[in-house]
Amino acid sequence: MAISLNYHLFAGNPLRSKTPKLHDPLSLSSSFESLKSHLHQNPETHPPNSPFFKVLLFKKGRPLVSSSIEEEDGVAPSWHLGWIDLADCKTILGKHGVQLTESSLVYLGSRAEEHVVYWAMDVVENGELATELSNRKQLCFVELRTLMTATDWTDSWVMGDLAIAGHGRALLEWHNQSRFCGHCGDKTVPKEAGRMKQCSNELCKKSVYPRLDPVVIMLVIDRENNRVLLGRQSRFVPRMWSCLAGFIEPGESLEEAVRREAYEETGIEVGEVVYHSSQPWPVGPNSLPCQLMVGFFAYAKSHEINVDKEELEDARWHSREDVRKALRFAEYKKAQRLAAAKVDQMIKGVKKRRSSSAGYLAKSGEFAPMFVPGPFAIAHHLISAWANQDPPTGAKAQMKKPPSGFVSKL
Repeated sequence: MAISLNYHLFAGNPLRSKTPKLHDPLSLSSSFESLKSHLHQNPETHPPNSPFFKVLLFKKGRPLVSSSIEEEDGVAPSWHLGWIDLADCKTILGKHGVQLTESSLVYLGSRAEEHVVYWAMDVVENGELATELSNRKQLCFVELRTLMTATDWTDSWVMGDLAIAGHGRALLEWHNQSRFCGHCGDKTVPKEAGRMKQCSNELCKKSVYPRLDPVVIMLVIDRENNRVLLGRQSRFVPRMWSCLAGFIEPGESLEEAVRREAYEETGIEVGEVVYHSSQPWPVGPNSLPCQLMVGFFAYAKSHEINVDKEELEDARWHSREDVRKALRFAEYKKAQRLAAAKVDQMIKGVKKRRSSSAGYLAKSGEFAPMFVPGPFAIAHHLISAWANQDPPTGAKAQMKKPPSGFVSKL
């Protein structure tokens, strides 16, 4: 099953497509000044040329979402972000003792045609607040990784919502991880509408910017024997295989990182390294708020595998036919629909949740002998690109930019 996407999940954020000029009312600085006026005066009264404001709440990295389509006649439900108007948000939070201030909001971006500026906010664990949101607006906090698997990659609106949610989680988790200055130890305070932080110590005032952790992910290819090297980590579900990957070290080029990681994990020497595409990955642990997966094809110079058991559970060569069979057998669309139904149940407060493991059954009802990550991951596209067509030497990136007419359903 070859699945072709115009861009990776978490890319194509519609709120970051264009940066307004400094004095534009939708720009970061102008909208932040307008926001302060709204919060300290009457939020129902909009000053001249002031944009409208919407807020996306997060709890422990989970964005607030709602379900937009009922499951009927074979049509799977669809989720979307649970934006709340600023005035409504202030009222709801105030009832539960949470003060909405400009320092608690992080600027996400804007859409000029709507004259709206979007913000993110982290809220602490509060059962009463979650209950009220669910009762009043049918909203629920859902893990970003769950939303990732539930996203219909053919729906540009939901793809845009996922990218916004990923951006918001990355920024808010970075704020939680950078509460103190790494230079002097004093507290940091948000600046530039939450897009940077600064040390509160007048003698230090060190600036801190959002953290990004680059990771190389590579499909190691044996040209001579028409096969690829795939690995298994102990945390993987049974029968799943994927590409090798690893963090880039200081003073190291991308190509050097690919060769080093392949050799350290499997003992395979790599020669030529060809870039494919990159993908933001904001679903890692809290300590790594946003990884950037940089994908490559890596061509093997040796063939004998020597697995580092501290890094991988196993690594094996897989033929092109075996990989094609895995792509055909694993019903990724079915798994996505089951995950979407699970999210819909969570929003509606249904305790019993469906398992998505059935999504990897073959049509005969048997389990697929092996499968690779779904279309939400860059690994899938590296593997399927090789399985269906040899990537040419020196190939340009396969993934495309979002179309110019790309919009998000906000």
